[in-house]
Amino acid sequence: MNIRWKREEIFFETLYEADVWADSLANEIYGRIYDGYITSDYKIAYSLAFRLASIDTIRVNTQQDGLNIYKVWVTS
Repeated sequence: MNIRWKREEIFFETLYEADVWADSLANEIYGRIYDGYITSDYKIAYSLAFRLASIDTIRVNTQQDGLNIYKVWVTS
């Protein structure tokens, strides 16, 4: 399975800021521009996984690599 990843090194101070950011990412993933997202900010990964979990047609997968790398991706 080839996963199209979007990787960014952006950090937010608050969960609210990360959630606003994750909302736009969820739209890109739902629109199949990307299949997954890699970040060092756990707040973005948390919010993104939560938002994607509300979509009935996809399965959300998460993984932590090392101490500070978080992956969130979807499968059909």
